Amino acid sequence: MTNTTYQSEQLATQITKFGDNALRFSVALVLIWIGAMKFTEYEAGAIQGLVASSPLISWLYNVFSLQGASNFIGSIEIATAIAILLTPINRIIGIAGSLAAIATFALTSSLLLTAPVWEASLGGFPALNVVPGQFLVKDLVLLAASVVLLGKALTAK
Repeated sequence: MTNTTYQSEQLATQITKFGDNALRFSVALVLIWIGAMKFTEYEAGAIQGLVASSPLISWLYNVFSLQGASNFIGSIEIATAIAILLTPINRIIGIAGSLAAIATFALTSSLLLTAPVWEASLGGFPALNVVPGQFLVKDLVLLAASVVLLGKALTAK
């Protein structure tokens, strides 16, 4: 192996390690941030239409108040973030956190199918409206990132 190849591989390893950590911390940050926001009246009201339109989670309003449902969702998001952050310490907790993140972002991505997301003034599909359409489409990337985090947690030592 040449010195240049060795240096290239070392650089690639360092970049990958940095990227893995950046991915873990950024997904956790997003979950903590949006989870904490769920404890505000503003956010509870903002997600009401999305939650109510989902056949998967609309039942929350039968069990909890508007704020109670939002607090429940926020608690799950924050617990998921903490579990993801604990991956280097405990891979089983990291696996659970990654699975919870996958479930979270799969659920929010499914809202693209149930919420009014297509902009009628632009002819409907495939034009996304700003809220909730463009707001929700980012969750597809977070879903993919969570799948990568699961793979990393499964191989953690």
